[in-house]
Amino acid sequence: MKLATLRVDGSTRAVRLDGDRLVDLGAADLGELLARDDWAAGAAAEGAVASYSVEGADFAPVVPRPSKVVCVGLNYKNHIQEMGRDLPEHPTLFAKFADCLIGAADDIERPEETAEFDWEVELAVVIGKRVRRARGAEAEAAIAGFTVLNDITCRDWQFRTREWLQGKMWDSSTPVGPYLVTPDELPGGVRPELELSLTVDGEVMQQDNTGDLLFDPVALVEYVSTIMRLNPGDVIATGTPGGVGHARTPKRYLTGGERVVAEIQGIGRLDNTVAGDGAA
Repeated sequence: MKLATLRVDGSTRAVRLDGDRLVDLGAADLGELLARDDWAAGAAAEGAVASYSVEGADFAPVVPRPSKVVCVGLNYKNHIQEMGRDLPEHPTLFAKFADCLIGAADDIERPEETAEFDWEVELAVVIGKRVRRARGAEAEAAIAGFTVLNDITCRDWQFRTREWLQGKMWDSSTPVGPYLVTPDELPGGVRPELELSLTVDGEVMQQDNTGDLLFDPVALVEYVSTIMRLNPGDVIATGTPGGVGHARTPKRYLTGGERVVAEIQGIGRLDNTVAGDGAA
């Protein structure tokens, strides 16, 4: 299934893609839907009372208000090497917050305080059941599906200190969506092997395969759930491959007005314009 949160008449609705229609699933958003024990059966059920056209659809963040967004740094070998670091023994974690998230076609707000605004296409895991210290099959079953996330980063703020959080948590900077795709629809299932890419004004900047992750989605659910409880709707961004602007010679950053397209095979695409100087 492909599921999404759709903006409709000043509110939002959880929907399922069915051909060229988005079928209403009787919940305000995917966070509310995933909190139901029988969410998968409910999402697959027929007999919806309303549907909407895919054409012109206004997608909200796939989960608008997750209780947590956990992000993983340094999880593709080529990106680790381009940033001049050793391969990690454990996942490198940081956080984002719900106020960071925007929809699949929304403008990315570039803060006026940064001169080093960078892109990072990522596969993101969406959690479908509450787990703590999950292992093996339990960790696999906790994965509701996958979506696309662009971990836009203020590099000058990120590297002010040894902690990355201040470069990663800016308002209205992180597109996520448009769809949550359940593992049964993807090659590799809960360990998907999918082509991912990012372009800036049509120029390919990043291109890789999610099968190259050092720590795969199941391993990340195991690791993160050891530290904290994972709730339905929580998001784990699995890291970005090589090709970020900060590692280029000369360095390249987003200054405003660029069209940034982040795409993952079988899931969908984020197509966003960078709004200059916090003007979004």
